[in-house]
Amino acid sequence: MRARVGARVRVRAGVGGPGGVRHVLLWAAGLAALALSVAVAVTIGPADISVPDVWSAVAAHLGGGEARLTPIRDGIVWNLRMPRTLLAAVCGAGLAVCGTVLQSLLRNPLADPFVLGVSSGASTGAVAIVVLGIGGGAVSVSAGAFAGAVCSFALVLFLSHTLGGSADRVVLSGVAAMQLFSALTSFVILTSGDAETTRSVLFWLLGSLSGVGWIDVWLCGAVLFAALAVCLTQARTLDAFAFGQDAAATLGVHVARTRLLLLSVTALLTGALVSSAGAIGFVGLVLPHAARALVGSGHARLLPVTALAGAVFLVWVDTLARTVLDPQEVPVGVVTSLIGVPAFVLVLYRTRRTT
Repeated sequence: MRARVGARVRVRAGVGGPGGVRHVLLWAAGLAALALSVAVAVTIGPADISVPDVWSAVAAHLGGGEARLTPIRDGIVWNLRMPRTLLAAVCGAGLAVCGTVLQSLLRNPLADPFVLGVSSGASTGAVAIVVLGIGGGAVSVSAGAFAGAVCSFALVLFLSHTLGGSADRVVLSGVAAMQLFSALTSFVILTSGDAETTRSVLFWLLGSLSGVGWIDVWLCGAVLFAALAVCLTQARTLDAFAFGQDAAATLGVHVARTRLLLLSVTALLTGALVSSAGAIGFVGLVLPHAARALVGSGHARLLPVTALAGAVFLVWVDTLARTVLDPQEVPVGVVTSLIGVPAFVLVLYRTRRTT
């Protein structure tokens, strides 16, 4: 049995299979699409800026020459649009990677980064800082959101361990934590916030990349690369989990320890992203399925492709959100939900047909 499962895992991972050139070309196309998307997205807005102007400004700030733009237009590119667009790419990639890991780890095609209740916990932490003023101004909204995410994940681990620790128990514990922290957030907003504070908090809770800076890009980018590196080292293990816990254990995987490691990585990555960009839903649900249709289920190939697809997707979603009703901005989470709900229904329908 172990030999049969191992062979199936190798086939799923693409070991020794055809299509290596195709995947290299797909990788190159994905990287080119991401670079072009970032460059073009930065040019879109009220100020008329071209792609060569963007490259000139970036090269000047990286020490590669002098910018051809005026200081104001250079500031628009480098201080406003570029960090926002790059953070959109980082958030899209991170959420998509988290969804890929959770769907395999929990064997649930409808799992996404918020199945652990991390988003709700982060929202509660941010609201506590903004509305209640916890920390007396010494604690930032991002730090509060991250602390809330960690608390929510700790509660999920405690509940799932108490209830038996199976994948189903983790999902149920995440739903319970999500409902608890959502109720706490609503209670704090309704009882302690004035109208203007409530409006700004609700806008952030729906997902917003406005006002982000380079510190957010570097922080979230570092967490993303660390998390992606860990997940890639566990790619073969994730392939085994896709066949069930018993199959993974047969191949020598320490199921409980590996699940704790990967759940912790996805929770910390989600917490970092939510702390900077708010709650952006459906990216981790939809993009993994789209990537599987392109490269299959082998996680050594699936994880990087999913990250690229998520990055390109959210760059354009954010561009649409900030320009479609200009000068008014639409929360990014609203746009992803409008796109994600039909995709969710499609995934649900396909799941029903295969069961």
